[in-house]
Amino acid sequence: MTEGNFVDYIKLHLKSGNGGKGSAHLRREKYIPKGGPDGGDGGRGGHIIIKGNKDLWTLFHLKFKRHIKATHGEHGGKQTSTGADGEDQYIDVPVGTVIRDTDTNEIIKEITAHEEEYVILEGGMGGKGNSHFKSSTNQTPRFAQSGIPGEEKDVTLELKLLADVGLVGFPNAGKSTLLSVITAAKPKIANYEFTTLKPNLGIVKYRDYQSFVVADIPGIIEGAAEGKGLGYRFLRHIERNSTLLFLIPADAPSVVEQYEILLDELRRYNPELLDKARVIAISKSDLLDDELKAELSSELENAFGKIPHMFISSIAQQGLQNLKDLLWKTLNRNPIESEMD
Repeated sequence: MTEGNFVDYIKLHLKSGNGGKGSAHLRREKYIPKGGPDGGDGGRGGHIIIKGNKDLWTLFHLKFKRHIKATHGEHGGKQTSTGADGEDQYIDVPVGTVIRDTDTNEIIKEITAHEEEYVILEGGMGGKGNSHFKSSTNQTPRFAQSGIPGEEKDVTLELKLLADVGLVGFPNAGKSTLLSVITAAKPKIANYEFTTLKPNLGIVKYRDYQSFVVADIPGIIEGAAEGKGLGYRFLRHIERNSTLLFLIPADAPSVVEQYEILLDELRRYNPELLDKARVIAISKSDLLDDELKAELSSELENAFGKIPHMFISSIAQQGLQNLKDLLWKTLNRNPIESEMD
């Protein structure tokens, strides 16, 4: 899938169907001149229903369909015939899609399972026909109810990627390069900030035909939790990753400080993200000699203790298999081991 076909954020205008009108028909037949009211009820307007679909990975199919309407219920007929209901309008979305009210920015619902359905707008109820209003004092009511209008709403759909490992780092930390050498993904790579404007997914082939999925997410900057840079559009994608791989370049002014900044952004956005397993990888480590590696390793251990770290170089192909081994072990360790760490 090309970058242009990946859509993870879209705004839609939704409108459910109006209920049909009740009928005010009076029965008139050859031998029954005063048959009384026999108007039927109007049909229900169509619902707008959002449905999870595990086969979708993007919201691209909605890119050119910003206005979605359900059909109206049909009007009631004679002989107490009820009008047909309006056709429900289904909107298929990838699992992990968050639905927000565009006006208030409040989360309405998150679709978390395949074929999960959520009625976001109900169709209007059909009006009652005049047969409901017959009484001892009014034998021939010549009125019926109108149908109830459908609902209308502007919503924003946001997709959270599902991957085993999420790459976290500042722009130009080497995330796209790493993804390109350990998977078959072909992300855009260049030496400037925000080369990656859309998340990229890659499958890492591991030993014995096993594999896991890595997501290269647009680079984080200070203030991302407040919406600076790509802000929330970056941060929401790491919520569904089980392990976070922090990638920090060896030529950074302070590796410890960069890690703490990244961690603080995650904490301010959603403190629950800190409960995920973490691994630190120092990229571009071919720039370091053994003495500098030992010094930096000691600094990391003193600062972060149990957080595993390693030195890699995507260009020089150094430490990549060891990184795969560490990520696989982290992804597959059991809960008891995690609690003991």
